[in-house]
Amino acid sequence: QVQLVESGGGSVQAGGSLRLSCAASGYAVCMAWFRQAPGKEREGVAAIGRDRYLAYADSVKGRFTISEDNAKNTLYLQIHSLKPEDTAMYYCAAAIWPGATLVPSHYTYWGQGTQVTVSS
Repeated sequence: QVQLVESGGGSVQAGGSLRLSCAASGYAVCMAWFRQAPGKEREGVAAIGRDRYLAYADSVKGRFTISEDNAKNTLYLQIHSLKPEDTAMYYCAAAIWPGATLVPSHYTYWGQGTQVTVSS
């Protein structure tokens, strides 16, 4: 069983930066970040596999970076050049099957989320 706890969200102005963290316990083959705004579908943001394969949504490429500190068992999402449309609840997810994807159904475990709000 995997437990995930996100942190690092907050309210920032457009153009600002944030680093989200996800503290994980248990074994996961791959992990990812998703986000969901009110009234919108959950959207895959970035994923990382144990083979270091990375996947990013087109909307965040060049601005978001996913990384993992295995010693701390922590997943990160470094965000730069935030836009108002980035406003959402951001969720950490973990899968027990190989293949880093941005498809929600691939992931078994989810954190409670951390809110990111970007003002213009």
